[in-house]
Amino acid sequence: MIQRLQPGARMSQIVTYPANSRFVVISGQVPDDRTLDVPGQTADVLAKVDRLLAEAGTDKSRVTHAYIWLRDIADFDLMNSSWDKWVSPGNAPARACVEARIAAPDIRVEIQVFALADA
Repeated sequence: MIQRLQPGARMSQIVTYPANSRFVVISGQVPDDRTLDVPGQTADVLAKVDRLLAEAGTDKSRVTHAYIWLRDIADFDLMNSSWDKWVSPGNAPARACVEARIAAPDIRVEIQVFALADA
């Protein structure tokens, strides 16, 4: 069972989970449509994450932690406008978000998630 301590709507401060589950690691995902604004790119990336989680036999309610890279940290609130709509209520993962150089200048956001799936 996943346990979330000090949970918030956006992220939990601590997430613990049993070692007997299958651990799913999704590579950093970038938007397919790089012409979109930050909320659009974030939504595009999260739709890809949903598809990959489903392929791995899990879903966003079982995400334990996420790493988010933004080309410009000034886009933090714009990214969160899409993230907050995506997060499974009551299942916010532990999360980090930082500014970083990303592989191409038209990519504004990259997201990597980690989740549990049934063994």
